Amino acid sequence: MLPERRPEVADVFRSYGPRFLETHGSSLSGDQRKVLRDLSRCRTAALGGHKRYYDCGHEEISYNSCRNRHCPKCQASSRAEWLEKEAKHLLDVPYFHVVFTLPEELGPLALQNKRAIYGALFRAAAETLSTIARDPKHLGAEIGFLMVLHTWGQNLHHHPHVHCVVPGGGISPDGSRWIPCTPGFFLPVRVLSRLFRGKFLARLEALRSTGTLTLAGRLASLETPLAWQALIAALRKSEWVVYSKPPFGGAQQVLKYLARYTHRVAISNQRILSIADGKVRFRWKDYAHGSKHRVMELEAGEFIRRFLLHVIPRGFVRIRHFGFLANRGRREKLELARNLVAQRADASPPSPAAPPDLLASIGVDGGAALCPKCKKGRLVFVEDIAPLDASDSPDTS
Repeated sequence: MLPERRPEVADVFRSYGPRFLETHGSSLSGDQRKVLRDLSRCRTAALGGHKRYYDCGHEEISYNSCRNRHCPKCQASSRAEWLEKEAKHLLDVPYFHVVFTLPEELGPLALQNKRAIYGALFRAAAETLSTIARDPKHLGAEIGFLMVLHTWGQNLHHHPHVHCVVPGGGISPDGSRWIPCTPGFFLPVRVLSRLFRGKFLARLEALRSTGTLTLAGRLASLETPLAWQALIAALRKSEWVVYSKPPFGGAQQVLKYLARYTHRVAISNQRILSIADGKVRFRWKDYAHGSKHRVMELEAGEFIRRFLLHVIPRGFVRIRHFGFLANRGRREKLELARNLVAQRADASPPSPAAPPDLLASIGVDGGAALCPKCKKGRLVFVEDIAPLDASDSPDTS
């Protein structure tokens, strides 16, 4: 007897998406509609597929994935490919995890202006890290780091924040040496928090002054200078959350972290417990009460609504590199950083590539074409299966 298949986000969309569209379709963006459509058809006959034949005699049908970046099932292959490239950028130093979070009061503004607000979040956080790190009172060096945007909390509510993965040190201003941070400590979070608040609010004021922001519905009152200044004043008085976690142990731990965080979507299929009677039950971690594991039950329509809050505008880049890891000049600066780190360790420069078994050790498989049943047979032939509708081809978003 085959084990019962676990429920998935796509099952919610297939079962309850049409009714949700009838009720709320007029308020959805084109990107949100596309996510509903793509995830509903992912790995079904609607998108076509292929039939695999193995020399052991086993045959299997695999339907095409939607390749939408919001799809829980489609992120595994994207993650593996990305991690293989990212492993080559790792340095033999401790790494730190820093999180910058927007205040709850900015949530409605962010939902109406995702591209502008999330872009400002990236730039303000990046400038904050770089500025404090360059200050001789703190590190006095140029750092390099990776940032990942997440917009959700465990309960699927809107919670925009960026995760930063930062090597524990940087290149000296004259490029002659690697300056390590204090063991176990990167940069002071209170200093980071105050500068982050100032830099973000300056960008927010600039967005409004240029007419870039949409202020509709319940935000329409912010068109008046008095209401807008009241919001800014309240934000200046509040404490903005910047959190620095303890350092990672090494390259393998960093990759494990990246594997968990970089290609996440609002909720993974593994957290879905059941879909029945118009309700969705899922596991979540309650960080406000000691990180206790709890179960939440939502009406299917409310589950879909919360999921769609986290759809990112098409073309918006949610994984970015800064400092000496920025795309421009990365090869030269990364090689310099690697050589300087090696000099401190009095050793020859390590290979830029991760050990061959490193990706496998964190569950990223190279994808050998072995029979999934006997694990011995080899793939010998693939036969294409056309989509039910020729217009239904996989697309990215």
